[in-house]
Amino acid sequence: GNPELPTAVNITWSSINFKTILQWQPKPSGYFYTVEIHGQTSDTKKKCILTSETECDVTDVLRNVRETYTAHILSVTSSVMDNFEEPPFAVSEKFTPYNQTVLGKPEIRNYTQKGSKLNVVFQDPLTPYTFPNGSFQSIRDIFQHDLEYKLYYWKDQSSGKKDAITKSQKFEVSIDSTTNYCFYVQGFIPSRRENRNGQESVMLCTSVGRNILDEYGAEVFIIIAVIAIAVITLAVVLPVILCKRKKAKAAREKEPLNGV
Repeated sequence: GNPELPTAVNITWSSINFKTILQWQPKPSGYFYTVEIHGQTSDTKKKCILTSETECDVTDVLRNVRETYTAHILSVTSSVMDNFEEPPFAVSEKFTPYNQTVLGKPEIRNYTQKGSKLNVVFQDPLTPYTFPNGSFQSIRDIFQHDLEYKLYYWKDQSSGKKDAITKSQKFEVSIDSTTNYCFYVQGFIPSRRENRNGQESVMLCTSVGRNILDEYGAEVFIIIAVIAIAVITLAVVLPVILCKRKKAKAAREKEPLNGV
């Protein structure tokens, strides 16, 4: 090979919901990179051939998500690909999509607070992989019973969190019917040693019985009340003061006439 060509460094796998990007450094100058994906039981596959980029989407060659892969990043010139010499290359860490891809954010589709029950319905994140009919597989289609979800919920403006667990796509939890609640949903894989917890969904809050004290707090309400009292007092007192001043002025103007 050509030992003078630099080889890739800082090779990392970035994977969310099985969409997997391989990244490395440095930017090539005068040469290119070609990525080879090696599986333990699968044939070697080439991706991003003669690329001048420093990342490569390798999702489509990792379809066997339980397989363990390594990436060889070859440093090549365009002429090297035409002969039998082995170019210099760097090897990535091992990567197993099933164990290492990050669970993305669940999408909350609906939620209601009725009486003492909070109901939350959400949707599984989708993966880039499809069924034969072309529809996208969800992470539930791949993880099946290994996938669970947690609902974290708490009284609005409180820091004390509670949680509930489900293997379905909905939650029903008991709450205080007179209080508003905030919550979010997060997927997790209990069987994993690492990357057990997924990304958190957006945080939402219910609005049953919300009033100005819930919304802004007692301090703001007190300030508003003080300002209102001051305005009312001024509206009553100011006309009285102006009236007295007007009468006093009129009296002073009449004094010289009395002296004539």
